[in-house]
Amino acid sequence: MNRYTSLLLPCVLLLNSACSHKSDSVVLPKPIAFGAAIVESSGGKQIAQTGALLPQPLVVQVNDEQGTAVAGALVRFSAVPGVTLDPASALTDSSGQMTTNISLGGMAGRYQITASTLDKSHKTVELKIEEIALGYQQTLGQRLNDQYCDRCHNVESTVERVSNYENLDIKPHPFTEGGTLNEMSDADLTGIITYGGPALNKSSLMPAWGNTLSKANIQALISYIRAVSDPPGQNSGPMYGNRREESHLHSLGSRRENAIEVLEALGWLAVGHLKNINDDKPTN
Repeated sequence: MNRYTSLLLPCVLLLNSACSHKSDSVVLPKPIAFGAAIVESSGGKQIAQTGALLPQPLVVQVNDEQGTAVAGALVRFSAVPGVTLDPASALTDSSGQMTTNISLGGMAGRYQITASTLDKSHKTVELKIEEIALGYQQTLGQRLNDQYCDRCHNVESTVERVSNYENLDIKPHPFTEGGTLNEMSDADLTGIITYGGPALNKSSLMPAWGNTLSKANIQALISYIRAVSDPPGQNSGPMYGNRREESHLHSLGSRRENAIEVLEALGWLAVGHLKNINDDKPTN
């Protein structure tokens, strides 16, 4: 092997690796039936801390043209990198449903989960579902909500908390009621939480919390309200859509471009090296 070949060989191997790179292959189960629609059964719009497992699994159902559940249809889940789906694909069970457990990514915001299946013509039918990841400040706001607010602002009771919602003559807005709360500024929400409902000509049933909650706590509570609003508002945080394939293609393209740049650089180096050799040869 001459010096020129030894210089180019590592680069050729690098380029070949970049061009032949493939994503980890996943063996999908073979569907034995096909549906016409895919719908959510449960598990959408859950709330968890960043990087955490959602409290409940996400369950979807595949139906045929008449709305009857289809067993044995292939369902695939996908999301942005950083989201864990377990499993990411499977066949629907005897009730036409498929279940996956989801761990959200490490950034606060809304994560879009895509569930897809194939119809009889093998066209893809999709369903997009949102899940919410809370950052540190929003998680603090959630805890404050559980402690001070949820009893009146949440119509549903739990084992730990009995709702007082139905006992109130004027019903308070649930914090997920984005249609109303998105119209209110952070300053408005701060005033109501701090000084009570009458501060903004609202119900006197809303007490003042300014002597109980610090300014930082009030800001955390508002951050939580913005995060869970439905529909989301301008301050609800980023939406992480499903760009897995785009990310993979971009990464693959970048590796190939980098390899080509290295090849060109080593090529010029080799040419210069040969020129130096030729210059050093004695002339007859």
